[in-house]
Amino acid sequence: MKSKEAKTPKLRIRKGDLVQVVAGSDKGVQGKVVRVNPEKMQVVVEGVNFRTRHTRPTQEQPNGARIKREQAIHYSNVMLVADGKPTRIGINEESTTKADGKTKVIRTRVARSNGQEL
Repeated sequence: MKSKEAKTPKLRIRKGDLVQVVAGSDKGVQGKVVRVNPEKMQVVVEGVNFRTRHTRPTQEQPNGARIKREQAIHYSNVMLVADGKPTRIGINEESTTKADGKTKVIRTRVARSNGQEL
C-alpha cells in the first residue's frame, strides 16, 4: 500500500501583499505580509501579533532585554485588500497558443469584489 504524501497547499496570499486582519485580537489592522509559511499555512504581517521575548544579559545589554517581534498568524485570519477594503481572491485562467502550437495557461489573481487584477 502506498503512503499518502501530505501535499503543501498553495496560498493565494504572497509576500508583499497588503492584507487586513479579520479575526483575533488585532482585528481590523492592515499591514504588509513579511513572510509566508505554506507548510504551516501561516503568514507574518507587519505590525500585527506582537509577542515579547526576554533575553539574558549579554555584554551589549548587561541588564538583559525584552524584544517585541511579530509572530505568525493563520492565513485564514487575513484577507487581501483591494481598493481599501478586504476582499476574497479568485483565479482567472487564460490559455494562449503560440505559433509553434504549444498552449500556455496564464493564471492571475483577481479580487472577487470588483474583478480587479492583483
